[in-house]
Amino acid sequence: MTYRLIALDMDGTLLNDQHEISPQTAASIKQVAAQGVEIVFCTGRTPINSIPYMEQLGLHEDGYVIVHNGAATVHAGTREIVHQFPLAAQGLDPYIQYCQQHDIHFDINTAFGLYVDSIDKLQADAGKMYDNFLMTPQVLPPWSEFTEPVLKLSAFASIEQLDQAYAEWSTWNPEFNMLRSGEFFIDLMHPQSSKGASLQALAESKGIASSEVIAIGNYFNDLSMITYAGLGIAMNNSPAEVQAAADEVTLSNNEDGIHHVLVKHGLISA
Repeated sequence: MTYRLIALDMDGTLLNDQHEISPQTAASIKQVAAQGVEIVFCTGRTPINSIPYMEQLGLHEDGYVIVHNGAATVHAGTREIVHQFPLAAQGLDPYIQYCQQHDIHFDINTAFGLYVDSIDKLQADAGKMYDNFLMTPQVLPPWSEFTEPVLKLSAFASIEQLDQAYAEWSTWNPEFNMLRSGEFFIDLMHPQSSKGASLQALAESKGIASSEVIAIGNYFNDLSMITYAGLGIAMNNSPAEVQAAADEVTLSNNEDGIHHVLVKHGLISA
């Protein structure tokens, strides 16, 4: 099989637990890209904290990042928003109120912006998270003052808090696509927004069939792209349900799992 596009999740997949691309994985991706295979990052991150990794690999001039778990597709070189899924922001109000009442940190995302309801009340863990993700939050304005479409609400709390929130929110009207994008995160997006939908749209715009796509991820928010791709691969650090949905499982993000996929399927030599 000839593969023309490889879609890579970032945290837990491309990046090791130190939020770095290992030298082995970096070299392998560069080798594949030099052969004409397109590399696309598909991540819950924003353009601001995903494009620098494209730049690190030298893939940004003609590359794309699918960000906010599929809510936007951005050209890494020009930073042009190619496509996005705006949501009905006022519909987020009950979720915001729930978060405020249950001490769950949340943020609101546009394609390039990040907003929190209070800078002064940022929890220590949330503040550290933004530092790790190279983001500086702004104070959340009224919906009427937004100049860019709102794409996502992210809730950040303990696993137990989010399990309860997910269970309760699942009983509400299904106005948004609700995803567990990590153990400590819930994302609310436009109902048609997903990594798989945006990956499909990007591939089709380039005349690339799903059978020519490899998608590699590690969490529930990766399921849509893993099942869309001709070859869907889960990392060994994925939950069992994600591994079961994939065509195969590779080594973990700390063991150069992406490199092993590329070798196994003949895209590079060992």
